[in-house]
Amino acid sequence: MKLGFGLYRHMLNEQHYKFARQCGATHVVVHLVDYFGHAKNMSDKSNQPVGGNQGWGHAGDGQLWNLEELLAIKTEIDAHGLKWEAIENFDPSMWYDVLLDGPKKHEQLERLKDQIRIVGNAGIPVFGYNFSLAGVASRISGPFARGGATSVGMDGCDDSPVPTGMVWNMVYDPDAPEGYLPRISHEELWDRLQYFLDELLPVAEEAGVKLAAHPDDPPMPVVRQTPRLVYQPHMYQRLLDLNPSPANNLEFCLGSISEMTDGDVYEVTDQYTRQDKVAYIHCRNVVGKVPNYKEVFIDEGDMDIIRIMKILKKNKYSGVLIPDHTPQMSCDAPWHAGMAFAMGYLKAAMDHLAQE
Repeated sequence: MKLGFGLYRHMLNEQHYKFARQCGATHVVVHLVDYFGHAKNMSDKSNQPVGGNQGWGHAGDGQLWNLEELLAIKTEIDAHGLKWEAIENFDPSMWYDVLLDGPKKHEQLERLKDQIRIVGNAGIPVFGYNFSLAGVASRISGPFARGGATSVGMDGCDDSPVPTGMVWNMVYDPDAPEGYLPRISHEELWDRLQYFLDELLPVAEEAGVKLAAHPDDPPMPVVRQTPRLVYQPHMYQRLLDLNPSPANNLEFCLGSISEMTDGDVYEVTDQYTRQDKVAYIHCRNVVGKVPNYKEVFIDEGDMDIIRIMKILKKNKYSGVLIPDHTPQMSCDAPWHAGMAFAMGYLKAAMDHLAQE
């Protein structure tokens, strides 16, 4: 396995590339979507995006990330001794009607195909996505981790409806008429995912790109009056079975899986890495399960991370493992210190396991 580092869009600069490399990372997973458009997010752009039921801010302009832009970023990443492993998430402005089964669905699917081809031409092997209407919601923050370190969690589920003009927790149309997303069934959402995969996976195969599905965060059956897809471990298998393409893969979030009310995180990790269907892994630790959990330091939660990594080694997992987020530490650089702690823990564990 390989140690990676996740970078938000505003972190695509020399300072953060150096920080990632100094922490021991060899690969990076990049978010090109700007999640920090809401005023509540502006005070600390290194932390996780927030915004409550108002969302994370405005989505992008619907334009493709062109080849020149991606190659310029890739050149900088390469220059710092890192490899660009994955892009995480389509911008909601690119595919809102794919998610909503709206009138622009077919037009947007063709643009997503173009985007995947561009990503393949840039030599980026993985594209992560989260097929969700509400996106990440119901987050709270507080001194939940060891020593009172600030972290995030969940204490009950947000049941407020999603307003029109918003999807995936971001506003794609600020001028949308008043109203809310219509309620749909779980099966309707699975049908939309099936169409998405059947359209995009052949293009992804040809482009040499794996599409990697993130589980629901938080993994609840319904969030903000919208159904969810992968909120229990066995639902990952249903997603894989929808289409046998080798490009149909998982973005395996250990924290979300640990938060699920069913299943055993160790058995689940073994099940899916044995299938060689895990493109990359998010590694964070939590205490509790939905709808009441708290994120904590990587060494203090319900999961035995070393046991997880031994399973990955047994199954010859060769992908990237990143700490997707972590508690903030009480110092002048809270996010950096928290990430450095998580990276150091993972690197030491990897080095030890490599010698066994």
